[in-house]
Amino acid sequence: MENGSHGSINLGGGGEAADMSGKVHLLPCSVKFDGACSVSQYFRPKPTELEVEGLRVDEAHFRGRKLQGTSIALPQGFSGFVLQKKGLGKRKASDMFEGSENCWETNAKFRNITYWKHDSLPSQHDTFLRSFHWLAVAKAMYLPVEAEELVAASIALDKMK
Repeated sequence: MENGSHGSINLGGGGEAADMSGKVHLLPCSVKFDGACSVSQYFRPKPTELEVEGLRVDEAHFRGRKLQGTSIALPQGFSGFVLQKKGLGKRKASDMFEGSENCWETNAKFRNITYWKHDSLPSQHDTFLRSFHWLAVAKAMYLPVEAEELVAASIALDKMK
């Protein structure tokens, strides 16, 4: 017996997704609201003249707290997507399958993200930035290995003995 749920994500969408590059922020807090609001009226990041470890630092305030953050580009070959749950009324009968109410579609795309900290400056040692290193590790682990590479590795191991 299988426990869990099925779902689908449509990254193509019906039309061209909005480009949200420069407008996607990762805040060091939780906002318990998921509706529309005029964020740009209240959240106004400003560039500073500060640069730390090659990262350009921006400054903003959120609910009276000073935030310092930096914008980073997503790694080559990767894209970010803002997803929206597909409304039940908009789904075609062919899209529905038994037990599935977990269908998502692309609302917007982005190529960079700004992450914010409230207790320290952004750093190359931040967990968020370091997590992107795993993408290179995963790519290396799952790339096909050619026969010549196996032979070369075997020869190198034999020389080490």
